[in-house]
Amino acid sequence: MDTLGIYIQIPYCASKCSFCNFSSRVERPSIFDTYLAALLREMAELPRFYEAQGISRDVLELAVDTVYFGGGTPTLLGAERLGQLVRSLRRYFRIESQIEFTVECTPGSADGALLEDLRQAGVNRLSIGAQTFDDRELRAVGRLHSTSGTEEMVREARAAGFENISLDLIAGLPYQSEESWRRSLREAARLRPEHVSLYIFEIDEKSRLGHEVLTEGARYHAAVVPDEAFMADAYETGREFLAAEGYAQYEISNFALPGYESRHNQKYWRLAPYVGLGAGAHSFDGVHRWANVTEVERYLQSLAAGHSPISEFQTLSAQQHLEEYFFLGLRQCEGVDLDKARELGCRELPSHWQESIAAFSRQGLMERSGARVRLTERAYLVSNEIFQEFVNA
Repeated sequence: MDTLGIYIQIPYCASKCSFCNFSSRVERPSIFDTYLAALLREMAELPRFYEAQGISRDVLELAVDTVYFGGGTPTLLGAERLGQLVRSLRRYFRIESQIEFTVECTPGSADGALLEDLRQAGVNRLSIGAQTFDDRELRAVGRLHSTSGTEEMVREARAAGFENISLDLIAGLPYQSEESWRRSLREAARLRPEHVSLYIFEIDEKSRLGHEVLTEGARYHAAVVPDEAFMADAYETGREFLAAEGYAQYEISNFALPGYESRHNQKYWRLAPYVGLGAGAHSFDGVHRWANVTEVERYLQSLAAGHSPISEFQTLSAQQHLEEYFFLGLRQCEGVDLDKARELGCRELPSHWQESIAAFSRQGLMERSGARVRLTERAYLVSNEIFQEFVNA
């Protein structure tokens, strides 16, 4: 039986990092109550909104076994507002007892008291945006916390009873060197989180720093962003280091101690159903994809007027479903099962896909064992180029 994941988007941060390409924003705390009221109304009105959109209410009847508060920095809302969200979730959804309940946070955004309140409310997993353990690199990208702040948050989280903590690290930040990167890896491992996400800085125009790099500007320390060769080496160094520390890689960017893989994120990669709430949140029921309006003001206005915030809706064709199965499934180290592809209605893979799999296999970038196809480890750094071979080809 399918189970449901719930994602709640909190689009607010205490500061906007120069590398951020998300739709988060810095606002006065006075807006938090307005946004909370909109979230609570959306949750209560989901059956009506779904009926109007032609979405089956059946997805809302599924047992919920993962919840994820993301952003942004959800902990900025404080214990009382987050508590209201949790209570409403329990009111409107069937929350399983063995739930994975994650809240994203940044060091300094939650003290020991708030962490204890979260734990008592049922939150049992924290995803902490450490990014680096070098204070110069943190200052360069506009982070408000310090290395010691990350260490303090982990200590306070352990004291509050959290036994499942994830740390984010980014390779390729301004001023980063091989030495500072290795130090960040060592410091992260010393704190012994159960999970580590290792990202490569994405250079694109959606972030201020990325735009400066692309236009060869000098703002935001763009001139001291490491080159792509450094980022590739840093990623491989991180993979090797984490493996030696006992962290198994289960997805291109994610590593975990045994049994601590992110159950919620696996729903995305395995095409399991999930419901998103909040500005810009996405949802999937196995057949349809839909998304809320991204602009916070329009989201608030829609809910205040009693209107649905859904702005995009798509029914996946068999071909699109198959493409997503490959695109998302190949991100996982276990790869994709061709027998499952047939269950999705594909008796035979498209001939050009079969040719691509054979070609990548000859190049040592893919391997096939029985019905399972996966990327080889050397392919992780060029995975996006490989994925494109299986999307809209």
